[in-house]
Amino acid sequence: MPRIGELAISSPDIAPLERIPDAHTGRGADRPPRLVITGVPAGTVELTVIVHDPDAPSPHGFTHWVVHGLAPAERVEVTPDAGRPGPNSTGRPGWVGPFPPVGHGVHHYYFWAYALSRPVEGAPSREEFLDRYGDAVIEQARFVATYSS
Repeated sequence: MPRIGELAISSPDIAPLERIPDAHTGRGADRPPRLVITGVPAGTVELTVIVHDPDAPSPHGFTHWVVHGLAPAERVEVTPDAGRPGPNSTGRPGWVGPFPPVGHGVHHYYFWAYALSRPVEGAPSREEFLDRYGDAVIEQARFVATYSS
């Protein structure tokens, strides 16, 4: 079971519990936000980041970004070139910004950081990662932001 410690994920582009700026959405420039991970626990071999919208109208929600293979450090900056991208819910690697259906209400976007005790092989999807590496999670952290159309 993951412990609760100092691991944290944040963004200089998105305030927690606030609306994601249009520049990072499908209605704007669709640029991935900058993310920062700090407080990486001892024993971390690798970090994974997942951005997921559980409010999307599909059984598994919608995954916007998966990044594996981030090296542990005192401060880890997650950019489009960092790590090894896994597939988002469109099946392609990389960021795909929020673009919820018009009138569907406020969606919540979970920005997860996972500190792992073993490396991730390949580039699994969110679901594959959680199934295969859940037992390797030393610690996890998240922040939540919102967006609506």
